[in-house]
Amino acid sequence: MSNQLKTGLLLGLLTGLILIFGQILGGNGGLIIAFLLAIGMNVGSYWFSDRIVLRMYKANEVSPSDAPKLHEIVDELSQQAGIPKPRVFIIPEKSPNAFATGRNPDHGVVAVTQGILDILSKEELKGVLGHELGHIRNRDILIQTVAATLAGVIMFISTMVRWAAIFGMGGDEDEGGNPLVAIVLSIIAPLAALFIQMAISRSREYLADEAGAQFAGNPAYLAGALEKMDAYSRKIPMRKGDQSTAHMFIVNPFRGKNLANLFSTHPPIEERINRLKAM
Repeated sequence: MSNQLKTGLLLGLLTGLILIFGQILGGNGGLIIAFLLAIGMNVGSYWFSDRIVLRMYKANEVSPSDAPKLHEIVDELSQQAGIPKPRVFIIPEKSPNAFATGRNPDHGVVAVTQGILDILSKEELKGVLGHELGHIRNRDILIQTVAATLAGVIMFISTMVRWAAIFGMGGDEDEGGNPLVAIVLSIIAPLAALFIQMAISRSREYLADEAGAQFAGNPAYLAGALEKMDAYSRKIPMRKGDQSTAHMFIVNPFRGKNLANLFSTHPPIEERINRLKAM
């Protein structure tokens, strides 16, 4: 199954969860309120996500005269991808990493850490930047915003109904009126939404890897970069930032040997490298 088809099916599954759990847990009223709140929050995030995350990581925009080699690569890859050249930023971090943002290809942004510029060859950097331009061309910011909106609706309804059930509000005796059933479903629903959202993020990473290999002209470039970045990022994790932005980076910047790895938004590095080598 292609990653594009998988993404569509997962988004459909999230929508189905909303319809099922929304009716069972919150009824039509709860569903409408949740939709309005989640859409409002995520539309704001969609329009301003680039400014928010760039400010969070103290990224500095660089001109072609400031970073000629970096701009040269972005120029070349943008032509290969058939999209407008994105703005280019450097993050003052030793941990090697990169991300893309911007609400559409006309407002694209690529950001790389100083660490990635220090350790990667020109070819490996092409692979990484090709991956990030793949995210921009595939409109992954929009797709992840839609997924976050749908997941947010489910989580809002679940929280609302869980408190209502605990405090005995709403005395319906219909199918969804059992407080114990409501509490159980209100726990299961957001967990299901979270796992689906993570699966969407992983599918988009595989798609961006494929695009990066195509734009750079050789899948070995990105495979080599991922091997280096994986090794270095374990030794030098990101100093600042927030776990909620981890999905934006090419490799997880906040590694830890704990249960949080179960909820990773990134596919295993080994699997990504094997897929690239198979290309």
